[in-house]
Amino acid sequence: MYRLNQRAWKLLLAEVEKCSGNDQVSKIEREIVIKRLEKLRLETGSPAQIDELRDIFLDIYPQFNEKVLKQAAKANQAPGLFTKIKWTVILVGSSAGIVWVVNLPYPMIRWPVARTVPILLLPSYMSMDYHYRGVIQNLEQADQLINKATSSFDIEEGAKKVQEAQKHLDNLPVWFLGYYPQAYCSLFGCSWRFTLDEFEAARQRTARISAVVFQDKNALTPLNQGELAIELAKKQYEQAANSKDREQAIASWQAGIDQLEEIPAQTLAAKTAKAKLRAYTRDFENARIGSFIVAAQEFDLAAEKIKQTQPQTASELWQQAMSRINQVPLENPRYLEAQKLLAIYQGKIQGIVDPKSGKLIEGAKQFALAAAQASQNPPHTETKWKQIAKLWSTAIEQLENVRVEEPGYVEAQKLLANYQTNLGIIETRLQAETESQSSLKQANEQIQSLIAAPPSDPQQFQGQIQGIINQLNTIKPGTTAYPEGQRLMALAQKRLKQ
Repeated sequence: MYRLNQRAWKLLLAEVEKCSGNDQVSKIEREIVIKRLEKLRLETGSPAQIDELRDIFLDIYPQFNEKVLKQAAKANQAPGLFTKIKWTVILVGSSAGIVWVVNLPYPMIRWPVARTVPILLLPSYMSMDYHYRGVIQNLEQADQLINKATSSFDIEEGAKKVQEAQKHLDNLPVWFLGYYPQAYCSLFGCSWRFTLDEFEAARQRTARISAVVFQDKNALTPLNQGELAIELAKKQYEQAANSKDREQAIASWQAGIDQLEEIPAQTLAAKTAKAKLRAYTRDFENARIGSFIVAAQEFDLAAEKIKQTQPQTASELWQQAMSRINQVPLENPRYLEAQKLLAIYQGKIQGIVDPKSGKLIEGAKQFALAAAQASQNPPHTETKWKQIAKLWSTAIEQLENVRVEEPGYVEAQKLLANYQTNLGIIETRLQAETESQSSLKQANEQIQSLIAAPPSDPQQFQGQIQGIINQLNTIKPGTTAYPEGQRLMALAQKRLKQ
């Protein structure tokens, strides 16, 4: 460090010019003082203090300004800690400002810097790497939460992850696509090559997951509404005092089930609804069928009270009871109970309006009831299906004997249509049983033939096994031959794979 710095030198030199004159003596005095200052300026060591500076001028310029001396002495002091910190902060701030400017998201700034001094773009590279990893990580988590969701909480968490992924995606510099910082990635192991295709794929994946989240959230509303409607309908049904109230409850119940069935199939709400719909539908069917039977019994009770005085009105009430009973389907467990009630009500009507045709109809109902009882718990053998078909045919013959002019003709025709439909179902089951037994018999014959004389050619052997499998595939489900056919098919397929 020189003993006199540049700033102090300029202050003292300016005052010397003021103190000196223009004559020859003054010039010599000025040169002497300047030489003294030059000597001090070239010396190294501790900074000159005010007393030493005063001695330089005192013998030549006793009038030298004391204020200037103090200013020069102060300017000549070595910088303190605060000054060093200040200049350090200024230097660091300036450097940071330069780095900030070159990292601004403007192509006209970044591209030239990336080609010449890419190290200045280190913050941008770190940001790109951070946001890229954020996009991938959050999208993976969102995908797992949404596609394997088990509750609405998973949907909410998935939505948050999608939002975070979108924030990271928004911070990726789209205009910088295709640039790969070799130096940075060689040190830090970048997991990305920032291309347009990769960016578009991430953006499309984010949009797709966001759409799934939106659908799942929307689907939760009809799920909750449908479940609430069903629960309210159940309570309304349990508290119903008459048929009208029960029918209203049934209608509300059906509306709730319809709402659950309309939920989009690919949503979590649909999966949740599907798991519950079986129980809801079962309870609904039981309640619906129960309401038909209870309503019919109420009509029957009302008809019994007035049949002596108002036979026509009683007949109409029994007709309404029968219309309720006829809504009980064949496959329902309470079908036999309903058929017994139907026969009773029809007998009561016939006893009032037409005793002759009533006997024919009553007889037909007995055959129909026997057929319905015999057809329970299928599958049945071919012989039993034929017996059941015979019972339905006999019931139909009874109804066909009711003449057009008889009062019970309309009722007989209604029953006739129902019985003929049931007979058609039985004949279809009979045909399936017959064909399946025939297919099973042929398959067994082929198996026995193959065992007795197996071909030496492996391909021919496999071809015969495949033919047996094809034959077994013709055995229809719901027949007595089906279980045995499935057993033989499993053995054949196992042998085919060996």
